[in-house]
Amino acid sequence: MLSKSQVKLITSLKQKKYRLLHGLFVVEGVKTIQELLQSKLKLYSLYTTESFNIDAKKENLISESELKRISFLKTPNKALAVFRIPDAQPINDSNLILALDELQDPGNLGTIIRLCDWFGIRDLVCSKATVDCYNPKVIQATMGSISRVNISYVDLSDYLKKTKLPIFGAFMDGDSVYKSSLPEKGILVMGNEGNGISHEIKSLTNERISIPRFGNIQATESLNVAMATAILLSEFKRG
Repeated sequence: MLSKSQVKLITSLKQKKYRLLHGLFVVEGVKTIQELLQSKLKLYSLYTTESFNIDAKKENLISESELKRISFLKTPNKALAVFRIPDAQPINDSNLILALDELQDPGNLGTIIRLCDWFGIRDLVCSKATVDCYNPKVIQATMGSISRVNISYVDLSDYLKKTKLPIFGAFMDGDSVYKSSLPEKGILVMGNEGNGISHEIKSLTNERISIPRFGNIQATESLNVAMATAILLSEFKRG
């Protein structure tokens, strides 16, 4: 049976300020929850219509109607878990790092976190204006990869000014990535969905790269930022 305080806490976690206040975030769906239970993330509480057979103090068996009360999905998926937000680990500059400049779409960020997991990118560095990685829609899109990528929110300009690594920026008018010499270590910066990389960050990049269009008409304005990230990471890892 759900208590009023439980409902209030869980539903509040839809908002960033309450996620930060409580240090908690919500995960929905049996498969993703099971994956995160096997990770280093710490479970705070679990609400499910079918038992997971875990710590009885953290597992709450509830009805489908109760699950609907706390779910952020139109069609709840049997279980909802609350995990503790982990502390970000120090950024490791011995490998390729992906940086995001004011990305706003939760789906794009979730997909990019999955891409980092796929391509072995340990560190994802986000500007403070980038959408929160613990937003429920982001978590849903990561499909469990959130536990395997170290995500840091920083003053991106300050971070880039201090780094000794080469900084590559993705631009529409940059040099073709297919003709560029790409190092194993460096920082790849991806920009905002509508505006691209901001002027301040643009001035800090060492090399501007792009994905050339091959279509005869070339009417497509641009690639989705997550699609572009996939192509660029693939090129960096081709080595």
